[in-house]
Amino acid sequence: MPLSPAELGESFTGLLGFPVTPFTDAGELDLPRFKEHLDDMLEAGPGALFVACGTGEFASLTLEEHRTAVRTAVEHVGGAVPVLAGVGGGARVAKEYLRSAEGEGADGALVLPPYLQVGPQRGLLSHYRDLLDSTGLGLIPYQRSTAVFTPETVAELAGNDRVVALKDGHGDIELLQRIRTVTENRLPLLNGMPTAETFARAYRAVGAAAYSSAVLAFAPAVATAFFAASERGDEAVQDELLREFYVPLAELRNTTPGYAVSLVKAGLEIRGRSAGPVRPPLAEPSPEHKAELADIIDRGLAVASAEVAA
Repeated sequence: MPLSPAELGESFTGLLGFPVTPFTDAGELDLPRFKEHLDDMLEAGPGALFVACGTGEFASLTLEEHRTAVRTAVEHVGGAVPVLAGVGGGARVAKEYLRSAEGEGADGALVLPPYLQVGPQRGLLSHYRDLLDSTGLGLIPYQRSTAVFTPETVAELAGNDRVVALKDGHGDIELLQRIRTVTENRLPLLNGMPTAETFARAYRAVGAAAYSSAVLAFAPAVATAFFAASERGDEAVQDELLREFYVPLAELRNTTPGYAVSLVKAGLEIRGRSAGPVRPPLAEPSPEHKAELADIIDRGLAVASAEVAA
C-alpha cells in the first residue's frame, strides 16, 4: 500500500538513493541487474529510492520502460523504503508518466522541470497545479533549469498537502533561505545539487540536511561515511573525504557534459557491478577518465575504511 503524502513527507531524513537504470549491451532494460542494484542500494539504508529520475536516465526512457522500471522497483523493494518515480516534460506528458507511476504503486513522484520552455511564475504554478489535480500521490518539485521558483510560488504550492518537499538543484542559498522563511519551515528542503556532498554544509545551514547522493549508487561506503560525519558534525572526516574523493569527482564531472550520470555507471563497472552503457546523447567516459575515476574511488574507499576501523 503506497504511503500517504503526509507519511511520505516524514521519510526524507537521510541519504536519498537514486538508482541507475541498467541496460543490456543491446540497449534494452536489464531487470535482473536492476534488482541486484536495488539490493545493493538498500543495504546502505537510504531514506527513499528515486527510480527513473535524472541518474536513472528518465529522459531516454519510453513510457513502457518507465512503467516497467517503477513496477519492478515497487515489487522488489516491497515497502522497505518509499519508492518515488521521476516524471517530467510538458504537463500532458508528465501526467502520463505520473498516472503510470501511481498505477504501479509508487509512493510519490519527483517532478523534473518542464522541457525546454521557460514560462513566468504563473505558468509554472499552473503547470504544477495541473499535475497535483491529476494524482493522489505526494509530489516533489525539482527546482533547477526551467523551474526556478519565487518564494511566493513555493508558498502557493506548499499550501497543497500533496507537495511533500522541494528538491533544489539551483544552488541559490539566499533564495532557499527566503523560501524557508516564507513557508515557515513547514516544507522539507532537499539538497539536489550535482555531487550534493560538496554543498552539504551550506544546505544544512538552511535546514536541508537530507540530500540526493549519486555516490550511494556506486560507492555506498564513501557516501554513508560522509553522511555519518555530517550528522555528527565531524569536520575533519568531511574535509578528508572532500579532499580525496568528492572535490576530485566534481572536477572530473565538470570536464564533460553528461558525466553526472556517465560517471555513476562507470563507477559501477569499476566496482564490478556493471549496469551496462548509458544511452545517447550521453557518452561513455574516456579510458583516461575511467582510470582517473578508479583512482578517486580507491582514495575515497581508503578514507571510509580508515574511518570504520577507527
